[in-house]
Amino acid sequence: MIEIRLAGSPDCGAIREFYNGLIDAIAHMTYKPGWKRDLYPAEDFLRRCIERGQMYIGELDGQMAACMAVNQEHNPEYGSVQWGVEAENSELLVVHALGVHPGLFGRGIAGQMIQGVIDLARREHLKSVRLDVLEGNLPAEKAYLKAGFVYRGTVRMFYPDTGWKKFKLLEYIV
Repeated sequence: MIEIRLAGSPDCGAIREFYNGLIDAIAHMTYKPGWKRDLYPAEDFLRRCIERGQMYIGELDGQMAACMAVNQEHNPEYGSVQWGVEAENSELLVVHALGVHPGLFGRGIAGQMIQGVIDLARREHLKSVRLDVLEGNLPAEKAYLKAGFVYRGTVRMFYPDTGWKKFKLLEYIV
């Protein structure tokens, strides 16, 4: 079982190393999120999320096993699908950059991180947890669907690391 905690300023370097190591480790894999070193997740994104209390670390036996950002920001294209519940930004959470240490793939770490977000949304009395997955990133999509997320549509979106690509939008109604 992992322990999920809010990241602090002293964690910034370790989080950046975590993502860079993950990007390097999955470069040869068929399924990947499309992230690129220093582009996404970029250092300024990581720092901003840490400063705003939006970056979470999952630890296993005192070691960083996973990281993710959780806030209410999303791509404008989120407005182009029919969500399962109407919600203002203040009534939802959006998951970004959920990454698991490659040595821990297949151990349910992503699912535990996702459950942590769902629990946070419940505590805050929010309506929905939303996210997007690069089309073709089957392991991530499978983990979210297993956690109870529902597919809401596929849209073309622009991100600096991927350019214009198709992303699947998923939602968990709290």
